[in-house]
Amino acid sequence: MAKWEDYVITKISFNEKGNLIDKVIVHDDFEEHIGDAMLKDRQWLVEQVNKGKTFCCAERKTDGWSRICSFTKKAGAGFNWSAKLPKEITKRKTFISYYHSEDQEHKEDFKKIFGDLITHKSVEDGDIDSDNSDGYIKQLIQKGYLADTTVLVVLIGLNTKHRKHIDWEISGALNYKVGDKYSGLLGLILPNHPDFGTGKATYNLMPTRLADNFKSKYAVIRDWTHDRSKMQEYIELAFEKRNTHSDNIDNSLKQMIKNTNE
Repeated sequence: MAKWEDYVITKISFNEKGNLIDKVIVHDDFEEHIGDAMLKDRQWLVEQVNKGKTFCCAERKTDGWSRICSFTKKAGAGFNWSAKLPKEITKRKTFISYYHSEDQEHKEDFKKIFGDLITHKSVEDGDIDSDNSDGYIKQLIQKGYLADTTVLVVLIGLNTKHRKHIDWEISGALNYKVGDKYSGLLGLILPNHPDFGTGKATYNLMPTRLADNFKSKYAVIRDWTHDRSKMQEYIELAFEKRNTHSDNIDNSLKQMIKNTNE
């Protein structure tokens, strides 16, 4: 690809008043690719612009980074740009729970688009092998998948509600884990689901344990999106509910013993 500018900005955060840039994540533009993420402050931005360096903003897509707008210094103080970027904040340790046979593509898209916004904790096929819930959850915790996970993301497809391992993963995430609290719970309604785009989240069309916690106002349910800022907001909301709504957790349902669509 052609070189965009000297530097590419992919995240941005502001001071407490919200009126001045505090931190940015920038990358060198190497023409064929952008470099590793670098954390810089406002003073560095000013210095680089004064040296004649140029900037743009970019967002991550399934096929790589895409330029979305220019980033320039105003005639007086401040900067001009037109796109909303994710914030430069702590990456949440995120476990993705999904039906491997049907929704693998969306799981991969999640990693490609939002991988720099999270610390990825998910299980790949073959990582863990167990046919009972206690053994499966124990392995998830012992091997570090759930032991320090702070947000569990459930990809809600057509048959997600039928899968026992998804129920076990939700159950494990809602148990108090050594060294941390419970996991926040975020359900993402996928485009192949009948509720997608309707504004609805039908209880009996999602995993029952997820529905129980949506009813209790602990779980967050949103439509799947490619918007990086929105996804970060969804993850942060689920993360905050660990503190504000932990009394609402409902993990009382008996764990599934078999898949119900086989």
